[in-house]
Formats: sequence, structure tokens, C-alpha cells
Amino acid sequence: MYTVAQLVGGVWGAGGDGGELVVRDPADDTPVSTVPVATADEVGKATQAARNVAAQWAATAPAERAAALHRAADAVAAVTEELAAAVTAEMGKPLADARGGVEAGIGTLRQYAELAPLRGGRTLNGDTDALDFLTPQPRGVVAAITPWNDPVAVSCGLLGAALVTGNVVLYKPSERTPATGWLLARALDQALPAGVLSLLTGGPEVGAALAAQEVDVVAHVGSTAAGRAIAAAAARTGAKVLLENGGSDPLIVDAGVDPQWAAEQAALGAFANAGQICVAVERLYVHREVADDFVSALVRRAEALRVGPGRDPGTELGPLVDRRHRDHVHGQVAAAVADGARVLVGGEVPDGPGAFYPATVVTDCRHDTPLVREETFGPVAPVVVVDSFDEALRCAADSPYGLAATVLTTSMSHAQRAWRELPVGTVKVNAVFGGAPGGAAHPRRASGQGFGYGPELLDEFTATKAVHIEAPGGGHW
Repeated sequence: MYTVAQLVGGVWGAGGDGGELVVRDPADDTPVSTVPVATADEVGKATQAARNVAAQWAATAPAERAAALHRAADAVAAVTEELAAAVTAEMGKPLADARGGVEAGIGTLRQYAELAPLRGGRTLNGDTDALDFLTPQPRGVVAAITPWNDPVAVSCGLLGAALVTGNVVLYKPSERTPATGWLLARALDQALPAGVLSLLTGGPEVGAALAAQEVDVVAHVGSTAAGRAIAAAAARTGAKVLLENGGSDPLIVDAGVDPQWAAEQAALGAFANAGQICVAVERLYVHREVADDFVSALVRRAEALRVGPGRDPGTELGPLVDRRHRDHVHGQVAAAVADGARVLVGGEVPDGPGAFYPATVVTDCRHDTPLVREETFGPVAPVVVVDSFDEALRCAADSPYGLAATVLTTSMSHAQRAWRELPVGTVKVNAVFGGAPGGAAHPRRASGQGFGYGPELLDEFTATKAVHIEAPGGGHW
């Protein structure tokens, strides 16, 4: 059982007068964490406390900030197993996957610690007797509101980039993974000056109160609805907004591909972390030529997944984050069936405790089926059979979202068309996951705005200032 405490103005245990939340293990409903809830007044005081130390941290030498981030990465590495166990207990991710998320977060902290001191401005060619240059400066106070599905990796990205560029951070982890956020903040705080990082906990009302504060940046990874509310709040304060919202990422299976291999890719994309990944495969457009063999192979893979609590070795499919979310996922599947779709495997709420939901394959879907059009965020693979690559590309592009897409094809011309024409931030060809370190992309449409990853995220947390210096009186220095 984790007893979470808040960190405000360098003081642990501050605030929490808004009551208490209890987080339960989604595998068996046992209580995992008790969490204080910050009041709106406490959020305001935390913002002011952050503002009071912002100038000092901004004036710290970039190399010194980078060294602090390296020490923070060391501190996080020292509690890798504790963090991974907390992720599994709070949201159900299989332990090996949770450990991988922690390791990815540590790598991101180290990447930003190395890159930040090397990034600077540039000089301009003006009058010979003047000096003109552009220089990046910290924006000030950053509110970072992070999700539950990969809480350490995502948080390390936002917090690391914001801190190393000289900003102070008000960190609000998801109310579904608050102990994970608390453990991470404890590790980071060991390496940072007092007050540079604050931790505020509670439900959506705390995130809303934070987004409404006079901060300089609000960075949010989460649902589209929450992202839009945050953007509306920031429009009233003038804060810059970075958003990675929801998505409904397509997978195109072209004619001529090996259906067994394609099904393995589809299963990985749709069922990993029980489908609770921002760039999970949410809708499948499969060429009629390979559809039967592909669907049969996908059903076999779904049936073979080892289901169990995330803490059990060998678990491939853990529970969903909670029963409320499971109700949402099952509701979408049931609505599709009522509209004429067929469930070939899964699609039923199992008996027993926890928030488990089986890997589910749904066929006879149409492109306009809500299960296809809307974000599900669960282990569900809805299949739409198409007659051509043109049709698949057209359907994949027709979405209110624009996060990522995957194309499985043996045709180089189809691969080239896909990355050029799909209106998404990331296109992957012949692999549902993967990519070189440092990749960054702009989500589009309802999926968000601004860079969320990669070296470019460092620029998102700085403001560029133009400087022109002349000698006094028009003379020479």
C-alpha cells in the first residue's frame, strides 16, 4: 500500500485538504494507493511558490542543469524495480513492459541532459557596428499533466525537457497512477534544488485548476476531451499549450503481404498493454485478397495470448486500467455488434474480480462504424475489408484524429504514397512499433499540437528572443 504525499515549494507532505482518493489494483480490486487531493487554493499557492524560484533556476548554467538531470536519471534508475511494480499495481501493465517504460524514461532523461547544453541561438548579419542574435530562454513555469498508460516514460519526457531548459515544473500525474508519479518525483527531487519541481495530486478537478493558473506552458498527454478543456483554459491565460491527445490509428494490410506475419504485427499493435497505448492499432483496413487468411491468423494469436495479472511472469494481456474503462470498451464492441458486426473471438466481459477484457477481433465492420471511427483504447481489433490500396488509404486518412498510422506492404510505391499522403504525425511501414532514437512528430487534428518527444521538445519549452545591440550615440564600442 502506497501513501502518497504532495511536494510544494520544496516541502513534502504539503496540502491535500481536498480529501483523499484510493486507487485499486485493476487485477483484483485490492487497494493500492491512498492519495491526497489538492484544493484549488493549494494549486494557486503551489503556482506562486514555483514562480518565486523560477528566475533562480533559469539563471543556472545550462551545463549545471544538465548535470542535475543526469543525477536525476541515476536516482530514477536506482528505483527502477519499485517504479515498475507501482505501474503494474496501479494500472495493470505486465511487469516486463512496466520495467521497459521506466528504462525508456531514464534514457530520455539522459538524452535531454546531453542535448540541452548544445542547443543555442544564432547570430544574424546586421550592421557591422552592431550585434544581432537570437537566443532561447526558459518560458518560466510549466504545468505537466501526464497520463496513466505509460506514466514513467511520458513523464520523464515532459519533465526532463522542461527542467533542463530552465523551467520550473508543477507535475500532476494521472489520478489512476499517482503512486508512480510520487515515486518518480521523489527520485527527481533528490537531484534538483528545492522548489524546482512540485507534485500535485488528485482527480480531473486538480488538473483543471492547474490549467487555469497563470503558468507559461501547459503540457498534457491524455484524452482529446481533456486536451480541449485544457486548451480552452489556457486561451484565457495566454499559456502555451502542448497536447498529445487521443487517436484512432489505422493499420493498412496491403495485397501481397504474408498474412501470418501481418497478423502478428496487428496483434502486437492492437493488444500490447491491453490496447492502452497512444499509438495502438485501433482500426484495420485489410485487402480482400489476404483478408480471410489474415483474420484467421489474427484470431489464433488473440486466442493464444496469456491473460493474467500484470505481476505474474509470462502475462501478455493484463487488465484494463479500471472497470469504468472496461465498460467503455465493451460498450463500443456491443454497439458494433448491434449494428451488424461479428465478434470472432473475445467481446465478452469475464466473470471474476478485476477489469480484465479479452483480446477481441471484430469483422464485418464498416468504415463509419463508431468502433472504427472513435478511439477505443482497449484490446479490440475491428477489421474493415477493402478492395484496393486506394480505398484503404482513403479510409485511413478519413479521421478526426492524426496521431500515427502503419502500412504493411511489399510495394515501395505504396509505401511512398502512404507516408506522403496520410495526414498523421508518424507513419510506420512494415512495423507497428519502432523507430530511431530522437524521433519527433506533430500530432494533427484532434490528436493534439506541438512536439511531444525528441530533441524538438526542448525548443517547445523555450522562447526565442531577438537581441540588437549598438554602440551608444551611433559611435563605436
